[in-house]
Amino acid sequence: MGGGPQTRLSLNLKVAQKQILTPGLVQMVSVLALNKLELREMINQEMVMNPVLEELPESTATLDQVAQRAEQEKSGESTAGVEVGDGHKDDLIEEGDFGAYFQEHIDPATRSPEKEALEKRSLESFLFENSLPPDLDNREISEKPSFENFLSKPTSLTDYLGWQLSLTLCAEGVREAGDSIIGNLNEDGYLSASLEEIAASGDHRPEDVEKALALIQEFDPPGVAARDVRECLLIQLRVLAPQSTLPQQIVTDHLKLLEGRQLKEIARALDRPLPAVERAVELIRRLDPRPGQRYNRFEPHLIEPDVAFVKSSDGYEVRINEDGMPQLRLSPQYRRMLEGNSTSREVRSYVKERFTAALQLLKNIEQRKQTIARVCEAIIRRQSQYLDKGMDFLKPMMIKEVAEEVGVHPSTVSRAVSHKYAHTPQGVIELRALFSEAVQGPSGDGTSLVNLKRLVKKMIEEEASAHPLTDEQITTKLREAGINVTRRSVAKYREDMRIPSTHQRRVKA
Repeated sequence: MGGGPQTRLSLNLKVAQKQILTPGLVQMVSVLALNKLELREMINQEMVMNPVLEELPESTATLDQVAQRAEQEKSGESTAGVEVGDGHKDDLIEEGDFGAYFQEHIDPATRSPEKEALEKRSLESFLFENSLPPDLDNREISEKPSFENFLSKPTSLTDYLGWQLSLTLCAEGVREAGDSIIGNLNEDGYLSASLEEIAASGDHRPEDVEKALALIQEFDPPGVAARDVRECLLIQLRVLAPQSTLPQQIVTDHLKLLEGRQLKEIARALDRPLPAVERAVELIRRLDPRPGQRYNRFEPHLIEPDVAFVKSSDGYEVRINEDGMPQLRLSPQYRRMLEGNSTSREVRSYVKERFTAALQLLKNIEQRKQTIARVCEAIIRRQSQYLDKGMDFLKPMMIKEVAEEVGVHPSTVSRAVSHKYAHTPQGVIELRALFSEAVQGPSGDGTSLVNLKRLVKKMIEEEASAHPLTDEQITTKLREAGINVTRRSVAKYREDMRIPSTHQRRVKA
């Protein structure tokens, strides 16, 4: 044979640890991230898909009681179980065990002649030939589905970027850092936290955060995850016009002149013909300085607080808002179905599977409630002065700090506060708005970044319109007040609040 390249096959063994999310854990994570309105919608959908779940009639046990009983069952405090057998023996729960099991988890239903007649129906026909509830025969179907049920939910920027990240091959550390970056994008698609803060808040390696940022900045829409307007425009130019160097020069070196529409000065500084500069500027004007806005279109929506911070003699206490939430139970109708002697093995296996899913949902709903309560209690311990006195007393608070106190991963805290609102003495406020990084304040203590931005905004609102403050002057005033901040940071905070530059404010005046 010739001396060409040869292919060799080999078999190698490798031992590695890998976290695998079970369906129950996946559901637990998704349930925690839901706000009250979303959770109510999810429960209603589950009741449609899982016939074992029923809404609890008034004057019966609460969801907490049902979930507590379900947890006792899972931990072995009850003698019954719902596990399907291993196939070596009859995998049906004994009839006596079913009686004990359902006594623990289901309210006894009052029997009526109508219900007795319904129980005579064939189980196989009900489960596999007819998807409607057994008592639907006796009701008129007159309600038309609402039009809203046919409308699809718009894709959010977070979902869109998360989907792209899930399709990207990268190291697990980079993927986790990417999730943190996506979670720190503002409504315009800009990165609202520094790479150092992201690395610290999620225990990410700095190099993983940098790789994740470079990765996400290649995602659609172009310009997403930029740290300022200049970087946003440059990312778009590299994607949309990679061969056009003049627009990139203008954005890189003469953005201030561009903001003032001083095209002749730009042409003179770059020693380029004015028509060429005008064509380059026309290209720049077609770029999108707010790439995230298209995924955050304003839609009127109802805000319903998930929790309330209620003043008591000992401070504040957390109350979970469960008004209007469906209270769940396990269907007593299915108990009688499973206890029937004529039930086939296939049907009984199906029903047990539905019971397992129902119990898992009840457990996850209760776990969500407990996690949100613990996170909110930690928030109250840090922000009691804010609750008493208002925004000027908001303290710096990082997600990582709360996670360490509660004893969970920072991503768990992030999900627990995401898109959720609290009713407080200061009004209804988004829980995530209570988190803010620290800036060195007077006497070396920490000042909330939220309050720092409010202070910058107040200075600009009170400035003389004929002589607006420069970023350097604002920086000097802040330092005189004992707040250590750089001019670059002040400029970034001003841009985050969409406040025009000094030149633009002077022109408007």
